[in-house]
Amino acid sequence: MRDFRQLRVWEDAHRLPLEIYKITKEFPKEELFALTNQIRRASTSIGSNIAEGCGRGSNKDYAHFSQIAIGSAFEVDYQLLLAKDLSYIDAKKYLSISEKTDALKRQLAALLQKVRNSS
Repeated sequence: MRDFRQLRVWEDAHRLPLEIYKITKEFPKEELFALTNQIRRASTSIGSNIAEGCGRGSNKDYAHFSQIAIGSAFEVDYQLLLAKDLSYIDAKKYLSISEKTDALKRQLAALLQKVRNSS
């Protein structure tokens, strides 16, 4: 069992939904059960899957949950683009959070590779 709190990638994954929640407070109310909910859930899923993978007993499971976290990061990436194109967030805010999401995806890919190589 690993302590997910010790991972830099988890720290960054934890910060992402905190920022997403702030941004989505400004989304139109009609999006509350649509894009707002979806992007919040996807951003939260990244850190959750890292934590769950750490709690599993095998590297195979850890790799599996790391892969799911990567998929969620890509989902967030698209949802941010959609929010920008719908003018829910401005281009400057989109660029800032998109860069953080891209960095997180790279960290997750490195984590996945490390876990797979240690199997």
